[in-house]
Amino acid sequence: MDSMMMGAMSADMKAMPGMEAMDMAVMQACMDACAACEQACTVCSTQMMDCAPACMNCADMCNTMMRSMMRMQGMTPAAMMSMLDACIAMCQMCMDACMEHAAQSEVCKMCAQSCKACMDACMDMKNMMMATA
Repeated sequence: MDSMMMGAMSADMKAMPGMEAMDMAVMQACMDACAACEQACTVCSTQMMDCAPACMNCADMCNTMMRSMMRMQGMTPAAMMSMLDACIAMCQMCMDACMEHAAQSEVCKMCAQSCKACMDACMDMKNMMMATA
C-alpha cells in the first residue's frame, strides 16, 4: 500500500480511543494476509471438493476483515477484536477442511497454508492491540 494511503489510515486508526500506539506495519501485514487468503480460498472453492463451502465463507470473512481495517471510522477496539476472532475461527475451519485434501490437491494445500498465515497475522494484530490497550 502506498505511503499516502497508509498515512491516512494511520491517522484514522490513531484517532480511535486506546489505539494511539497502533503499529501500522502489523496492521498492513494482517491486511495483506487477509487479501492473500481471500484469493487462495476463492481459487480453492472452484475445485468443487467438499471444502468449497468453507473456502467461500473464509474468502468472504477475509475480505470483510481487510475492508474493515481499511476504514476504521466507527470501529471500536472491542469490535475489531471480535472480528479478528471470527476471521481466525473461519480460517481454522477452512484450513481443517482443506487439509483433508492437501495430499491429493496442491490447491487445497496452498489454501490451508494461506489460512494458517492469515490466522497468524490476525493473532499478531490481536496481540499488538492488547499490548497497546
